[in-house]
Amino acid sequence: MRRSTMNQSNPPGGSGGSAGSVAALLGRREVLSMAYADVMAVRERSRRKRLVTLTSILLMPTAFLWYRIADGRPFNPFALPDWHIEPIMIAPLLLILALIVLILMPMGNSKSPHVMYRPEQIEVGLDDVKGLHAVVDEVVRTLNVFLGYATFRDRLGGNPRRGVLFEGPPGTGKTHLAKAMAKHAGVPYLYVSGPAFQSMWYGATAKKIRSFFKALKKTARKEGGAIGFIEEIDAFATTRGGMEGSSPTHIVKSGLFGRRREPTIASGTGGTVNELLIQMQSFDTLPLSWRILDKFKEWINAFLPPDAALQKRKPPYHNVLVIAATNRGDSLDPALMRPGRFDRRLYFDPPSRAGRRELVDYFLGKKRHGADMTTEAKREELAAITFGYTPVMIEHLLDESLIVALRKGRDELWWEDIMEAKMTTEVGVKNPVQYTTEERRQIATHEAGHAVTAYLIGEGRNLEILSIIKRRDALGLLGHSDAEERFTKTKSELEALLKISLGGMVAEEIFLGESGTGPAGDLAGATGVAAEMVGSLGMAGSLISFRAMGESVLDPGLVGRVLNNPEARKSVDKLLSDNKKDVTKLLTGHTRLVIALRDALLDRDELIGEEITAVLAEAGGVEAQRLARIPQPKRTRGGRSEKAASSPR
Repeated sequence: MRRSTMNQSNPPGGSGGSAGSVAALLGRREVLSMAYADVMAVRERSRRKRLVTLTSILLMPTAFLWYRIADGRPFNPFALPDWHIEPIMIAPLLLILALIVLILMPMGNSKSPHVMYRPEQIEVGLDDVKGLHAVVDEVVRTLNVFLGYATFRDRLGGNPRRGVLFEGPPGTGKTHLAKAMAKHAGVPYLYVSGPAFQSMWYGATAKKIRSFFKALKKTARKEGGAIGFIEEIDAFATTRGGMEGSSPTHIVKSGLFGRRREPTIASGTGGTVNELLIQMQSFDTLPLSWRILDKFKEWINAFLPPDAALQKRKPPYHNVLVIAATNRGDSLDPALMRPGRFDRRLYFDPPSRAGRRELVDYFLGKKRHGADMTTEAKREELAAITFGYTPVMIEHLLDESLIVALRKGRDELWWEDIMEAKMTTEVGVKNPVQYTTEERRQIATHEAGHAVTAYLIGEGRNLEILSIIKRRDALGLLGHSDAEERFTKTKSELEALLKISLGGMVAEEIFLGESGTGPAGDLAGATGVAAEMVGSLGMAGSLISFRAMGESVLDPGLVGRVLNNPEARKSVDKLLSDNKKDVTKLLTGHTRLVIALRDALLDRDELIGEEITAVLAEAGGVEAQRLARIPQPKRTRGGRSEKAASSPR
């Protein structure tokens, strides 16, 4: 859906911008047209006021110049006076100049560190925000109330939102969306990073915060509105007290005068948080000129009776919207989250499959690609195998694919380039090493055991890549993923992941008589899954949750809690042993499949996608129905496997 309707000529339900018609537009899913935005009325008044001010300023010097011309004494601006400075005065002047610089340094350091962008300087709009439909819908409604603030406030009696908190993992589009909001609002965008507020001078951090909000309010008065964006607000707005503030912990030191207790050094965030809280609550303050006029009125009122006293002006409404972004929303001070400050808290999740498909189309539209990437099937497959990817990660994957294509002598990316870039990004760069004959055979047997187990019992799983090429710390790997996008797993599915992790070890024992050091990582991953099943998911007879225990600094984690409990440890051991017996029985009955894959790996080093299933089908395997690929591959790396479901949901 196209969300910008900047060219609307008439609002639905009426024309002319009446109260009812404008109010009806505020709740729509499209951005309010500038023709009906209250922001434009303020901007027009500010424009006329600036013209009057400029005319008044230029009137007197212009009249003076014409007077000089009429009097026959034209004014020469280049006729400078002949000043002569005695050499003895140079040293005192330099000293005075140095003192002025020293005084101005802390003053200059307390200026607002923001950078202002005009709407025409921002390249991205709401049409460029992909994969965030739910968040964009909420943002558009906030934006409409911001643009029609006078209607919402004066006619409907509401209080417009003052602040919105964007929270989510890095690269999910928080800054991108904030820029798009400012672009479509048509108001200045004041950007500042949280660390930029920090200063070495005492009190300068709080002064910078005041200066930033002062600049916001001043801009809003002139332009009808302003959007302020604070990146990484957790850099200075963490919870007051405790470890983040003045810790009650004391350090005990021993010296010549015995043992003494000294307070620890506090992080000093309390003062900055207090200042931010005050500024978030004090948007509608009087401008300096109004405050001076009020002081004069107070002096006059001292001589007047109460019924004849001069009335002071009420503070004007400043149409300001503050957007803050953070990856650690739980660390922020709770007082910031109350209504009136950050009224709305929006969480940015990694995009869904439909969102990733939208992002794939958007990014591929900007990058040169081959004919194979124009097909619906390949684009759907790319959206499927990038489960958990953020928008930035998807764009980076395509950029890396272009680099791979250039290295191969092509000026457009193909599907094979994407797959190679994906493996390089997730696992590491290929680092071929010279294995001994026995070692090479052992690694191929190990990976073939994983693959055959996943092929036989991993229903609904796709085999993506099988390799014995060294990548980082992985001597070999099996990449496999779910066929459908899933957010929960059943007990049988988790047990299937356990069996896949144990398949390499079992294959080594069957074909080589014993296993080596390769299965170490597999066992670590399998133990993690089993501990979750026993101590968190209630899948091994006991319903006691070790996750319910409170955490502490010395907490060994869920796996440590489970393994430290004798009964739970026995349950984990039994779960792993039972699944290993099942895998042994399974692979013993399908040795031809393991041999076929092992020999194919020894011959080609790496098999991708359909090449794996083709080898198995040729060896007599039964091809199961495979659907579209998705989530992040669960990698089993030459004995070092990643947790396939370390935190199943």
